[in-house]
Parts: sequence; C-alpha cells; structure tokens
Amino acid sequence: MSCVASSEQAHAEGAPRVIVAGATGFAGALAAHLLWRHPDFELVAVTGRSEQGRRLDDLYPRYRVGLAIEQLEPERLEAIDAAIVAYPHAAAAPTVAALCEHGARVVDLSADFRLRSQATYEQWYGEHPRPELLEQAVYGLTELHRAQIAGARIVANPGCYPTASLLGLAPLARAGLIADVVIDAKQGISGAGRAFDESTHLSMAGENILPYKVAAHRHTPEIEEQLAALDTVLPVQFQAHLVPLDQGEMASCYVTPTRTISKAELQELFIDAYAHEPFVEVVQAPPGVREVRETNFCRIFAAADGHTGKVLVFSAIDNLWKGTSSQALQNLNVMFGLPETAGLA
Repeated sequence: MSCVASSEQAHAEGAPRVIVAGATGFAGALAAHLLWRHPDFELVAVTGRSEQGRRLDDLYPRYRVGLAIEQLEPERLEAIDAAIVAYPHAAAAPTVAALCEHGARVVDLSADFRLRSQATYEQWYGEHPRPELLEQAVYGLTELHRAQIAGARIVANPGCYPTASLLGLAPLARAGLIADVVIDAKQGISGAGRAFDESTHLSMAGENILPYKVAAHRHTPEIEEQLAALDTVLPVQFQAHLVPLDQGEMASCYVTPTRTISKAELQELFIDAYAHEPFVEVVQAPPGVREVRETNFCRIFAAADGHTGKVLVFSAIDNLWKGTSSQALQNLNVMFGLPETAGLA
C-alpha cells in the first residue's frame, strides 16, 4: 500500500469533500465546526464510535453542525477527498490506513504518526498498529514543515504542548543557541478531553494547580525529535500542569544558551523567524492565554535575563484551536493549495 500524494490533486467539480472521524470528542467536534463553516471545503459526514444517530448540534449545541453522527463505513470512502481523524492513539492508525487506501488525504490528531522512530513510539505508547506508514507521514507543525505538508497524504497533527513549545524554541534551535532547556507548561482542563479521571475532575481542578505525568510525559520525545530535526540534539526537561481554565495553554521555556545573547539580538531573531507567518505573533510583553482564545494564533515573548544569562520564552495558544483542531484545518488548507488563513481568519 502506498499513501504518497499525487502531484495532480484536482477538484474541478466542486469543493473537496471531507469527513471528521471521531467527532464526538472535543477536538473532533471543533474540527467539524470549523469545516462546516469553511468556504472551500464540504463537510459531508461526521462519524463516531459512540452517539451514533445523534445530531452533532445536539451533542455540541454551540457548534451548530447539522449532521447526524454515523458509523464509519469504509465502502463509502471512495467519494471522500480528505479526513480529519480524531481518535486516540492506536485506535487512529487503522482508520488512517483505511482512509489512505481509499484515496483520502488525512490529518491525524492522534500521536500515532508524530514520531518517526517506531522504537521511540513503542517505548512511550506500546506496539504500533501500522508501522509501515510511519515514514510516509509528515509532522504537521505548519510553520516548520509547510513544504512537505503540501504534498503529504498523511499529516500528523502535533500535540498541543509540542506546538506551543516548538514554536517558542524553533528560532533558538535553528541558530544553535540551546544548550539546555526546561519547559514548564500549563493547560486548561479541556486538554483532558470529555472523559475525566480523578485528577482532572472539576472538583479537583478548581482553585488548584496539578502537575501531572511527572518525568514521564509522552510529548517529551516529540519535542526532542523535532528539535533534533533543527540540529539541536539534547534531552528536554518537560513538565505539564493542569490549571483551572476551560481552555488555553502557556509554555514557559527556560533556556541555557550556548553563548551570551543580547536583548536586541534575541528580538531580531524571533521577529525574523516569524515575520511572514500569519498565525505567529512576536509580542513586546508576556502574553496571556485569553489573548489567543478560540483563535489559531500563537503569541510569543522572549527575554534575555542579564542576571542568570538564561533566555526565557513564553508561548501562548488555545490548546483546542492552534494546539489541535484549527491547526488541523491550517494543514488541510496547505494540503489542498488553499490560502492558509481560509476558514480561520
């Protein structure tokens, strides 16, 4: 089986037809909402492993997607141009493979294709269901891999924490300026999805801050692998915290630089890196997560600490939007040659 994209992907007879597989979760429902109102895509079906027969605008009234949740039926996939798959890891890969076999281009929101190394994946997630597809997937951080995304059949949407962290660190990594880094990341409870456990239940999350997955967060190897692709090979100290917000995420990155860097040089480095990026804003003061709520924007502030010699980078996103669903749509836009901001501006 080959999922290499054809160089001739024409849609002369109408808009690309798209489905969302796994639309009952937060990420899938938001992806469906964004596609439903998109001017250049046609959302033709929403599927789920539960809630079948229920309308999505009944399950999520604020999104107002007037489609009933269906069972995913492979025999109907021939007429599908693209899909966003919003299943958990391991469950996603077989669906991605089936979609790919029927000619659809896929943005996968799970972790199944984010890591190039099968050994690394299996160390953190267990046996990979479809390892033969790993080399064909493109990592979907649009700002770093836009050219490869344009021709991809399978795009592995990044995790929300890696999105914020890597956008904050990429300019420094490219310049060879990271000797060591600690990432202190905080996220709202929507990052836990619809199924709460005892550590993420509202009664535990309210008026509280909870570190979780201490020294064992699965996004660590994803960040390390992408930094290595920017010629910065090092172990990353990453720690996630749950904070009493609905949605929003802040990655605070504390970098030991390889040499002294001035405030002016640091500012120039970040401005040059993102001058032409439609969804990354380099700002002059530390950002808050309210500034990017329900948008595809990432706001970044970098500072040089003259006392310690460290570089501090703060990167704010909406974990459900730029961290997940709106970034998936940004990638779909690139894959189909549409304006990157279509449906997101």
